[in-house]
Amino acid sequence: MFRSLRIRNYRMFSAGGAVSNVGTWLQRTAQDWLILDLTHGSASALGTATALQFLPMLLFGMFGGVLADRYPKRPILITAQSLMAGLALTIGLLTMTGTAQVWHVYVMAFLLGMISCVEVPTRQAFVVEMVGRQDLPNAIALNSSIFNLARVLGPALAGVLIYVLGGTGPLFLINALTFGGVISSLVFMRKAELNLSEPVPRAKGQLREGLRYVLRHEELLMPVLLIAFVSMFSQSFSMSIALMAREVFAAGASSFGLASSMFAVGAFGGALLAARRARLSRKVLFSGAIGFGLFQILTGIAPFYPVYLLLLIPTGIALITINTAANASVQIATSPEMRGRVMGIYMLVFTGGAPLGAPLIGWLSEMGGPRMGVILSGALVLVGTGLAVVVTRLISSRVGRPALAVA
Repeated sequence: MFRSLRIRNYRMFSAGGAVSNVGTWLQRTAQDWLILDLTHGSASALGTATALQFLPMLLFGMFGGVLADRYPKRPILITAQSLMAGLALTIGLLTMTGTAQVWHVYVMAFLLGMISCVEVPTRQAFVVEMVGRQDLPNAIALNSSIFNLARVLGPALAGVLIYVLGGTGPLFLINALTFGGVISSLVFMRKAELNLSEPVPRAKGQLREGLRYVLRHEELLMPVLLIAFVSMFSQSFSMSIALMAREVFAAGASSFGLASSMFAVGAFGGALLAARRARLSRKVLFSGAIGFGLFQILTGIAPFYPVYLLLLIPTGIALITINTAANASVQIATSPEMRGRVMGIYMLVFTGGAPLGAPLIGWLSEMGGPRMGVILSGALVLVGTGLAVVVTRLISSRVGRPALAVA
């Protein structure tokens, strides 16, 4: 389960990432709560902030993948992490001084999204340079475990800190400090032990080449399309948790943090289960997608808060199963010189659906209530899973290759 941690560079990177991820979830929880405070509980404002954070990936995500193939990845990551720390410090100071306004949060969310356009595909492609192809599935699953362990600790700790410290400002400042962990791990890595891929020379048509590469390889096309449909609504699920906790069950900040943590407990467990698997099959991928849709619907009709909290656990297991299986299958099937561009496309569809899904769920939640927004989101995930199969078969037939079976 933990075999990738025997590699020193990856062990350092994971330790630094664990610290930074806790800070990230502190900030994400604080950001949601700050917007709700500034707008007196507006679901549309919360959806707008989520959309702005993911909009740059939709517009420029593939260009970030090109840069990841074209330049050394470690310096890119150090620069990107430093810039994100600066943004956290800025919004923290604005909040602490009582001058933060909704548009400040919107701008910060958009700038974070711009940096993520380059940082996310670069970080995804950098994992194989630390561990090699053989340990890649395990490393991806462990990354998910670390991320979701932080997701357990971060929101719960955020709820307590918002109450104890009297506001969200200190949480942004704490997050700025936590970036030091991952930056330090990158600076002190042993470069001789990295499996560096040769940078791809600058040339015309590299973006189109990446798109054609995905379209011509069904083993890439199927998980990319499935993630495209599912993530449109999965990326806004943390927003749905905030709305359900605050508006349906009248929960305070600490109870909201507990709900986010329960979801993350399931995600953490799902990631550990994935780390034990030697191979993540397509059947596992589709089981996770269908399970996530069904459990979303069940959370939407949960009659009491304790029942809602319990249902968040299998929902988290299902979601992380989709994400881990899709990420591993895409990276393993991609050649080194194309990995940055393919991961740029993958992260585009993984995060780029939020600018479409988040405002839609926010609007549905305002029109029909948070329960209706969650139920319809789950139903749309199930529809999207079926569409992924249909569209893959249509594209495969056009390029003259047999469509992949679901099993």
